[in-house]
Formats: sequence, C-alpha cells, structure tokens
Amino acid sequence: MIYDTIIGQATASGMSALNIIRLSGDEAISLVAKLFQGVDLTTVASHSVHYGHLVFQNEILDEVLVSVFKSPRSFTTEDVVEVSCHGGVYIASRIIETLISLGARMAEPGEFTRRAYLNGRIDLTQAESIMDVIQAKTKSQLRLAHSGLSGDVRNRVHALQNELLQIIAVIEVNIDYPEYDDVVEMTNALLIPKIRQLIDIMDRIIERANTGKVIRNGIKTVIVGKPNVGKSSLLNTLLQEDRAIVTDISGTTRDLIQAELRLGGLLIQLIDTAGVRDTIDLVEQIGISKTKKAMEEADLVLLVLDQSKDLTKEDIELLQLTRDKKRIIVGNKSDLGGGLFLEGESPISISTKTKAGIEALEQSVKHLFDQKTFDQDQEILLGNARHIGKILETKQALQDALRAANEQLPVDLVEMDLKKAWRSLGEITGEASNEQLISTLFSSFCLGK
Repeated sequence: MIYDTIIGQATASGMSALNIIRLSGDEAISLVAKLFQGVDLTTVASHSVHYGHLVFQNEILDEVLVSVFKSPRSFTTEDVVEVSCHGGVYIASRIIETLISLGARMAEPGEFTRRAYLNGRIDLTQAESIMDVIQAKTKSQLRLAHSGLSGDVRNRVHALQNELLQIIAVIEVNIDYPEYDDVVEMTNALLIPKIRQLIDIMDRIIERANTGKVIRNGIKTVIVGKPNVGKSSLLNTLLQEDRAIVTDISGTTRDLIQAELRLGGLLIQLIDTAGVRDTIDLVEQIGISKTKKAMEEADLVLLVLDQSKDLTKEDIELLQLTRDKKRIIVGNKSDLGGGLFLEGESPISISTKTKAGIEALEQSVKHLFDQKTFDQDQEILLGNARHIGKILETKQALQDALRAANEQLPVDLVEMDLKKAWRSLGEITGEASNEQLISTLFSSFCLGK
C-alpha cells in the first residue's frame, strides 16, 4: 500500500530530556535527508542510527540522532524515520512544523498503529494490546498486555477458526462434490460432538475471561457500612494517606470517593461510600442511593462493621444486601474490644487506629482474587470487552448450530451458523473475510484429482 508521509511526536509533550519524532511513508527518509547534515540518509542501511544536525535555511534546528528503518522491516512496514532531539516543547514543534512544510502530514491519533494493521504487520488484538502495554499499572496487567501483543490471542483464535474451517470445508465438499469419495460425509451425528466440543472451549475461555477482566480493569472494590463505622478511615489506612475526611460526625461522606491501590500484582479500584441508614437528609439519601448502586456493580464488597458493639438494624440490612456478592466482612475497632461472630463466615478483625489486622485484610483480598498463571491451560486469557463479546457471539452461533443439528435440519443449514461462528472469531483479529474462507477451502482439498 502507498500512503502519504505522516509525522508525529512519539513522546509526551512537556519538559523532558529527549523527544522522539516519528515519520512513516514513502518520503520519510528523503524528507529528513533534506534537513540532516551528517550522512546521506538515502544511502544508509536499514536499522541504523546516525549523528548529525538538522539545518533549515542555514539555521540549526537541533543536534540529533536519526534512526532509519526501511520497508518492510519497520513497525508500519513502510519507510520509518525516528528523530531523537532535545526535550522541551519548542524544539520538537519546530522540527515537526519544518518537516510538514516540506511535505509531511501531521499524523492522526493512532495512525501509525493503524497503518501497521492495514499493512498486515499486526492484527487488531495486537493493536489493542499496544495501548494496554502503555497503560499498564501492575505486573499482571503488563503480562496480560504482552500476551496479546506477542500474538497469543491471535494464534488461539486462528486455531479455533481452523477447526471450524475443517468442518465447513467437508460440508462444502459433500454438497458441491458428492462424488468425491476421499472425504467423509459430514452428517448431523458427526457434527453434534464436534460442535459440543467447541462450545466447551468457548465456556472455558469465558470463565477465564473473568480473571482477565479483573487484571485489565482492576478490582472494583466498594467499602460499605453504616455511618461512623470507619469506612473512610479504612480507605485512608489502605492508601496510607488522608484521602477521605474523617470525623466523629455521622454521615460525613455523602458522595463516592475513588482511589487506586496496588496490592501485589492486583490493581484495586477502591470506592468509599456514604453510610447506609434511614435519614431525612436529601443529600445523604442521594449518597446512600449511589452506595447501593456501587454495591451492585462491584467486584468485591468490603463490609465494615463495628465489632465493639452489637449488630444494628443497619448492619443486618447490609449483610442481607451483600449476601450474594463476593465480599469480605471487616470487623473494625478491635482496639475497643469485642468481636464478631457470624455463622458461616470469618470476619477479618482490624483496627484502623492501630493498623492491626490490615495486612491480614490485604492477604484476604489477594486470596479471593488469586490469579492463575497464564500457562495454567491451553486457553487464552481475555480481558478486552470487545474480544469477550465476540467469544459470546461465537458461542451463541455454535449453540444455534447445535440446536439445528439436534433437530436434524439439513447440514447446509447447520453450516450457516458455523460460518457465523467463524466470522465472529475472525472479527476478534480483524481477519474474517469471504476471500480467506474460499482460499482456505480450496487449499485444504485437492479437488482437481
């Protein structure tokens, strides 16, 4: 493919030691060569770095290092040049403006990656993983992103597509070449176990996706309890900073307070909430309504109770509201004595005042979300909502195919649902096309025999 030459700053704007300016396109090398005083960049080898100065109209723009990557051995598969210049705002802007005046065009957001995809250098899953690598905040998030970037998702999707293609190809041969004896006749009796096996694989992927979503998005953790039980104190203690206002006045917290906590390899999205109680205060009522909505959407609820006192009506109500949620019951104010005894559950005893029990609480959270290793089995670990959605579409299409086969409909009707499943998988990587299906079908069988 031939595109115009684009340019963009690859490093963040602002004060820094260095900036990197990237160009991609047929004229990337020649445009920079017009400014570069050092060597003739049009004659240098690919994957080489050169020292010199950028000069425009007898004015030295900067002292730079220029890296040259020739097509097709570059990120975009086009000619790519990266200029390392001094940091700051002005220098990079001046260089970019000058190269635009010579014929380059300012790149649109994500355009370098889009060209890499359009030129076949990466698939959609790898393109999405690039941003996940950049945005990773924990070791687990980075590992998940690298898994997608290295092609693990693509390779597993291709393997599943190939399994479907083998089935579809046999059906196609049965229909179009009934006299072709070297291929087994694909009946519903043969199709049913094959489809069930594929549905089982989809179920395993979907089950593991819950772990992937937790890694990618963090654990949405809501701290709930009645007023003045120590919710905000717990938030501050976990964060080791005074994020929430703490007073002896009930109902101090009236809106949601959010913060991030890194716990081992986990990213915890902590949410402190308004205390739940009966109140005539309109603002507090709104806060309590938000609390209940946050509980519904949470991955984890930390239900804080005052263990120095007997359970109240509000405590019992919260125990009921959260009984079907993944939760940890926290008995605060252990420094005041007492204890919690709940049938079938083991509360974590803590004191936000003395910090007693905080480590045990953190360990309990880790245990609940113990991440299985990436190589636990052969299934991919998905965290991207789009990918998970396409897997769900694939499963639905396979279930439709299984229903049709069980009802003994003609296999060509079953095939329609199998093709739909194949396309849904292909949409994960962005590689589904009728041309690919046709090519695979005719390369799999020697029909001219």
